[in-house]
Amino acid sequence: MIALPLLAAAVGQSDQGSFWFPAQASRYAPEVDFLFNFILWISTVFFVVIIALMVLFIIRYRRRAGVAPEKTATHNTALELTWSILPGILLLVMFWMGAKAFIGLREPPEDSYEIAVTGQKWTWSFTYPNGHVDPELHVPVDTPVRLVLSSDDVIHSFFVPAFRIKQDAVPGRYTKLWFNAKETGTFQVFCAEYCGTKHSDMLTHVVVHEPGGFEKWLADSSDFLAKLPPAEAGKKIYESYGCKVCHTVDGTPGIGPSWKGVYGNKRSFTDGTSEVAEENYLRQSILEPQAKVVAGFGPVMPTFKGKLKDAEITALIEFIKTLK
Repeated sequence: MIALPLLAAAVGQSDQGSFWFPAQASRYAPEVDFLFNFILWISTVFFVVIIALMVLFIIRYRRRAGVAPEKTATHNTALELTWSILPGILLLVMFWMGAKAFIGLREPPEDSYEIAVTGQKWTWSFTYPNGHVDPELHVPVDTPVRLVLSSDDVIHSFFVPAFRIKQDAVPGRYTKLWFNAKETGTFQVFCAEYCGTKHSDMLTHVVVHEPGGFEKWLADSSDFLAKLPPAEAGKKIYESYGCKVCHTVDGTPGIGPSWKGVYGNKRSFTDGTSEVAEENYLRQSILEPQAKVVAGFGPVMPTFKGKLKDAEITALIEFIKTLK
């Protein structure tokens, strides 16, 4: 085992990243990278040796005119034991290292800071202990963070390459994951499970704050309804809850109808009825989206009942009013 660190050094692995991986931004990342490099180089060594011997035997023992076939050995106990026992030991080492890393990632410290993660087509939302919801994941540096993931529609997969973590978000159940970010900065989050037409747009970030910075950010962000004018607060809600994924504000149709020019105009529904879009209609569309589905669009919008407070719904309506 003394030689194992040499394997990682051989590929230039460092905190700045390597040929295979981005920078190691979590406490868990070095263990993942080391295990990957260990398996990679063990596989490379065996591949080179096996291919070299194959080429050697093909050349040396090829059929040639005037050369009679040679009788070769049919059994070598020492050789057979070597090529059975040595790979077996290496496989056990790989299994032990992989199991140790996997179990460690499934056992968060008891004092972990918990954040709820919700995936829905095609956005992520993060709910903090005080009830604040944000489209980006904000965490304090050098603090264990436990994520509880769920999905509102189909299977999504929460993937942060810099942290070496990935976990599916499954509808109808909760999955869990934890990490400890060791440096401040902004890191990309992907959805690693194909989830529909805008799968590749299901992007967000992890923002890692310096000591004390996370608490200040959470306090400021949680109080935006009191600090911002209603329309500006509504715009923030539009961006935070993933409304922009389906509803544009420039008149371009998306998965759902554009919000530009909605307020005060007549809307025609799939059941043949129509109604002028005013406050009560907009509120009902947010809380009971299947009640009146706009003609030309499918009944795909999820309900926001229990997710948005009355003040947030009011702010969102005020934002829609400005989109004339």
